[in-house]
Amino acid sequence: MSETCGDHIVRSFPVKDGRFLHHWHKANSMTDHALLSVLERIADSLERMSPKPPSADILKHHDAFIWQAAMGTLAPVEKVSGVSLSLLRGIERQISQVMTNTRHFAEGFTANNVMLWGARGMGKSSLVKASIATVNAEQRAKGKPTLALIEIQRDELSTLPKLLAVLRTTDRRCILFCDDLSFESQDADYKSLKSVLDGGIGGRPDNVLVYATSNRRHLMPRDMIENETGSAINPSEAIEEKVSLSDRFGLWIGLYGASQDEYLEIVNAYAEARKLPISPEDLRSKALQWALTRGSRSGRVAAQFIDDLSAELGQPL
Repeated sequence: MSETCGDHIVRSFPVKDGRFLHHWHKANSMTDHALLSVLERIADSLERMSPKPPSADILKHHDAFIWQAAMGTLAPVEKVSGVSLSLLRGIERQISQVMTNTRHFAEGFTANNVMLWGARGMGKSSLVKASIATVNAEQRAKGKPTLALIEIQRDELSTLPKLLAVLRTTDRRCILFCDDLSFESQDADYKSLKSVLDGGIGGRPDNVLVYATSNRRHLMPRDMIENETGSAINPSEAIEEKVSLSDRFGLWIGLYGASQDEYLEIVNAYAEARKLPISPEDLRSKALQWALTRGSRSGRVAAQFIDDLSAELGQPL
């Protein structure tokens, strides 16, 4: 749109939100080449304001990503933090369940969404990352496709439909990972996740699974569930609505606090992996004292103890 103002011409170009970008120049003073240059700069600006839809092409080049919802992009992660599967002790049954499910999915078979819940620091997120890394190593050794691990933040679950729209355009099998998943009162994001877990039209595509961890068995605080019984017309239906999200995970695996023997087994595994120059007696004594000061025994507490002990003994990583 153009209009004359004195000896100037005002050119208006529509941009977002009904606004216009105005460009003033003297009449007959701008060549076609100069005008083209201005228009190209305007077009570049508009493209930056309205980025292209995300593409799944990047999934061909990396094994791990973080979903950046605000940008609508998958940010590659070159090295995933975590521990070796061999260092996860006291949870052998849980490891077997997760590994079997992950292998089935990687090999092209049907598999279940996984919920790991339970005590803090017992290796829930470590198990997810270690199992996928182990299965990917097995797949590479056989010359077969690997899995893509995509982490999504809990407060970005409402953008799951946008992410799934991208993943539908690729054949690569992907595991969406949401760590420390839980919902509070008045939080409606659980409905977004539930609809995705249900699958079907507009839901989770066949090449996607969801692995999540939580400190809560039903993902919601007990008082939130109990409050529903006081206000709902049918209390049992209200509770079922709240806890039904957990039922969408085919594998529902609990990890519990470590006994003293399990805690010491984890400590010994870390100490052997680090090759720490310390006697078994001293290691045991120091490990128990550390757990006592922390007020808990878990894999995380054991790892923190070993980090501190390694520095004390002058043992680098």
